This record gives sequence, structure tokens and C-alpha cells, in this order.
Amino acid sequence: MFIPLHDANSLKYIKVQYVTIGLILVNVAVWIIAGLVASQTFSDETVVGLGYIPAVVFDYAELAPGLVLVPEDATYVTYAFIHTDFLHLATNMLFLWVFGDNVEDALGHLRFLVFYLACAAAGALVHGLFQPASEAPLIGASGAVSGVVAAYLLLHPKVRVWVLVFFRIPLPLPAVVPLVLWIGQQFYMLFLDPQGGISWGAHVGGILAGAILVVLFRRRGVPLFDRTVVTPQAVRHKEATPAGDGTMEAARNTPPLRWGR
Repeated sequence: MFIPLHDANSLKYIKVQYVTIGLILVNVAVWIIAGLVASQTFSDETVVGLGYIPAVVFDYAELAPGLVLVPEDATYVTYAFIHTDFLHLATNMLFLWVFGDNVEDALGHLRFLVFYLACAAAGALVHGLFQPASEAPLIGASGAVSGVVAAYLLLHPKVRVWVLVFFRIPLPLPAVVPLVLWIGQQFYMLFLDPQGGISWGAHVGGILAGAILVVLFRRRGVPLFDRTVVTPQAVRHKEATPAGDGTMEAARNTPPLRWGR
């Protein structure tokens, strides 16, 4: 439907989005090693060994011992770092680059990392609930990135985002327009094609987790929906000095701070 290109949304709490950059580098490195440089056999074994396979997790099937790379419960997270197709990798990382920095800013570095991994796990869980007997490995960061998109929507719906619509038309739109349409598409496609080749369930699971966790994990004082932060009148009076130097009047006349644009 659209590809995000850039958002006019500066960071407020952190100087550099270290976790977002680190996640992108790890995903790219894994793709280069397992999907580009390695042999086809090694690539296939990586997909099977690190991908999320519902039939294995829910005990409908069992992997051959030689294919087990991590405990099966760990695949709730490891699958999100495996991409065998460059377009899939590039799309996920572009979404993460555009929207991840501001979510990391609102949550903090460590909580954002936990948030990202939790959204990945939620995406795998919902995928497994819709296809519990599937033996096809689920791979890709789409579930985790969907959580980031949902969090961004709740934090900054009014911020203008440049998007490439239908891969052709660049438009600056309030984030609420493309993101609501994109999220709606995921739910619609899950209803229309719950067991298709694309795991819409993983997307929806990530969206639901992201919408819930951003409310719980955000820094104290970080508003939702780009709301204006207004200092209560009593607090202004308390902070003002009674020395008659105009401080109290300046506090009253100070415009409210705005988050987002």
C-alpha cells in the first residue's frame, strides 16, 4: 500500500537511537551470512532451525536433532532476525528506521528492546494460534515491526510522514492516514486469508502487542496522540518565586510544550 520514506519528528529524550540501529545491523548481518554468502543448504538449515514452526512448538511434529539450533521456545524471537529475500528485509528495515527511533525515544533504550522482542513473540504466538499444525517456518521481522508501527500511531498520529504510495507517488501525510490504512489492511487480510502465504496473523499479533505495551512502557510524562502537555496552574505558582521579579508572570505566560508536530 505504501512505503515510508521520512518523518519530521525529532528525538526528545535520547541523542541516538542505538537499539534501532543495532537491530537493523543485526538483521542485515544475519541476512548477509545466512541468505547471501552461505550455501543453499546452510541457508535452509538456518530457516528451519531458527524459524518459528507452529507444528513443532505445539507438538504436532518434531525436528530432526541435526536441525535443532535453539530451544523451540527461543524461536518465538529468533525467527524475527531471519530474512532470505532482500525485498522483505529492506521493507522491514525501512519501516523500523523511519518509526523505530521515535518509539525508542518514548520508551528508552532497554524498554524499547524488550518491547521489540515482545512484539515479535506476540506475532509468532498469534500466527501459531491461527495455524497450529503448520510445518512451514515463519521468518521475518514483520511481527516486531508491526508493533513499532502501532506504537508510533498511538504516540504521533499528527506528525507528517513522507510516504511512497503504490511505489510511485511521494506524499506528505499525517501519520494517522497511512498507518490506520495499513493496520486496517492487516486485520482485513487476516479475516480474508488467515492461512495464506503471508502471515497476517503475525502482523496482527505484533500490532496488538505494540498498542498495549507502548502505553505500559512509555516514559512517565510522555503523552499519547500528540497531546499538548500543560503544566497545572498550581505547579506554576509553586515554581514561581515571590520576589517580585516577574518570574510568576513569566511562568503564567509560558506557552504549553508540544510533543510531535
